[in-house]
Amino acid sequence: MKKVKQIRVLKPFDLLSEELVFIILDLISPNPSDLKSFSLTCKSFYQLESKHRRSLKPLRSDYLPRILTRYRNTTDLDLTFCPRVTDYALSVVGCLSGPTLRSLDLSRSGSFSAAGLLRLALKCVNLVEIDLSNATEMRDADAAVVAEARSLERLKLGRCKMLTDMGIGCIAVGCKKLNTVSLKWCVGVGDLGVGLLAVKCKDIRTLDLSYLPITGKCLHDILKLQHLEELLLEGCFGVDDDSLKSLRHDCKSLKKLDASSCQNLTHRGLTSLLSGAGYLQRLDLSHCSSVISLDFASSLKKVSALQSIRLDGCSVTPDGLKAIGTLCNSLKEVSLSKCVSVTDEGLSSLVMKLKDLRKLDITCCRKLSRVSITQIANSCPLLVSLKMESCSLVSREAFWLIGQKCRLLEELDLTDNEIDDEGLKSISSCLSLSSLKLGICLNITDKGLSYIGMGCSNLRELDLYRSVGITDVGISTIAQGCIHLETINISYCQDITDKSLVSLSKCSLLQTFESRGCPNITSQGLAAIAVRCKRLAKVDLKKCPSINDAGLLALAHFSQNLKQINVSDTAVTEVGLLSLANIGCLQNIAVVNSSGLRPSGVAAALLGCGGLRKAKLHASLRSLLPLSLIHHLEARGCAFLWKDNTLQAELDPKYWKQQLEEMAP
Repeated sequence: MKKVKQIRVLKPFDLLSEELVFIILDLISPNPSDLKSFSLTCKSFYQLESKHRRSLKPLRSDYLPRILTRYRNTTDLDLTFCPRVTDYALSVVGCLSGPTLRSLDLSRSGSFSAAGLLRLALKCVNLVEIDLSNATEMRDADAAVVAEARSLERLKLGRCKMLTDMGIGCIAVGCKKLNTVSLKWCVGVGDLGVGLLAVKCKDIRTLDLSYLPITGKCLHDILKLQHLEELLLEGCFGVDDDSLKSLRHDCKSLKKLDASSCQNLTHRGLTSLLSGAGYLQRLDLSHCSSVISLDFASSLKKVSALQSIRLDGCSVTPDGLKAIGTLCNSLKEVSLSKCVSVTDEGLSSLVMKLKDLRKLDITCCRKLSRVSITQIANSCPLLVSLKMESCSLVSREAFWLIGQKCRLLEELDLTDNEIDDEGLKSISSCLSLSSLKLGICLNITDKGLSYIGMGCSNLRELDLYRSVGITDVGISTIAQGCIHLETINISYCQDITDKSLVSLSKCSLLQTFESRGCPNITSQGLAAIAVRCKRLAKVDLKKCPSINDAGLLALAHFSQNLKQINVSDTAVTEVGLLSLANIGCLQNIAVVNSSGLRPSGVAAALLGCGGLRKAKLHASLRSLLPLSLIHHLEARGCAFLWKDNTLQAELDPKYWKQQLEEMAP
């Protein structure tokens, strides 16, 4: 009897090489749920996904042994979701990912010591980046252990306030390959430690010394670094004209300088600082004490190639702005946010020189009028970002010019302005618009919003905070035309109902939904969003009295990516609150003035939410919750914020805005 020859039927994916499957995984990796579906299809897919993944961001440190056993090729490990990382956890990381691990983020983690860091440094021989920011108990002995990681290239130690020059000296001697260092708010580090870092680590490209008690003395060594590209000196009050008087340097590699909030630095010191930085591209002088006048602007003569300048909160003169435009006519980004002295004359003389300007921020420049907007529109056709919140003197007609002349806009902030529907009709011509903020715009209605919905299909962010003329009709047109919407704020738009939420549920990419103070939305509308918007990460339902447990149950079941929720002043009880424990990545929760909550229910909910980082609760619960429970949660990494707010009636937006204008000087 002849044997029947068996024919093996190959599955389609068996014909693909591993490299091709990895390319497919690269394409679907932005969506975690797609990756999960892929890995659960079959055993071979499970193994391929495990082999392919390089970056991990676990929700709990308890999961590390199991996760790292599966993902043996992990190169980037982000533990910012893990408030408590013990020495044992770091030992697990070292043992299971030692040879492959290159980057580790512990910036929001605690509970580890020098012993854990030492095991990590000895096992992870290829570690090139570690973020230890906010390790407020870290001392020089711990820094000496970090110095054992000889391959380190990028190190962040922000807010490690117990470190001194000695600890930084150990790191400088041991980690000579460093090219990026952040010491922001390391207030125990001075000129000596920074000087040692500059002498020993010759490859430094980025150095953040913000809020350090240093003087111009250490800058002599820093500006000798041949590869230095970014130097941040924000809030360094010791850097003044006298300490920079003798400074001579030729730092041609320097591209970015942040001297914001350096209160003792004037144009004389700045001239010394910029003397050898002929190739500087980005300069931040925000909140400096000197007036940006003609003399101050003259210090920019040697940085004519400057592309970005920030003068937020500074006092500026028309002559100063005109000089900046003349001396630095290659500028592409200008920020004058909260420069209350900016006038039409000064701004017009600046922008008319900047034909290649791409980004402009004139937030709260309340003296500007239509004259400035006309000059901006006519002189800067290449603008991609315009922020002009609270420019209340700009007339409605001016916004028509923005839409007609600045067609390349991608970001537009018109919060608290006089724009109307005709202005929105013109702005709808900006087909690349992705972010539009229309908060407290009391002259817009559904008609104007419909133009945006029909014309701006690439819109990702829409802010309608307190724009009371908007109803379900306008939101519906946005949902139909802007299907890529990721963020929407409809807070205090009191005519909004569940119809809007049902419409928005079509925007499957929605991540942030804010509907504070919308009394007509219910749990039924919230459930519609929860079911269809799987990426939902932030929800604000404060002062929505018709939101109850049914809405939270829907979120708990469908919104597994939810990280932040506010259910203060709602009808939620402990039943709904407890259901949120089903969401593994929930980090922040606010529940104040919700009368249906009992202390026992709140306690159970807090215990169930294992990854909780912040809880905002009513102050009355502080004495009702067991002290041992509070201590346990704090040890787990949860910070409590106790609020004693009484429910207040909302002011009418028009009256509220009028009050602000009367209070303004």
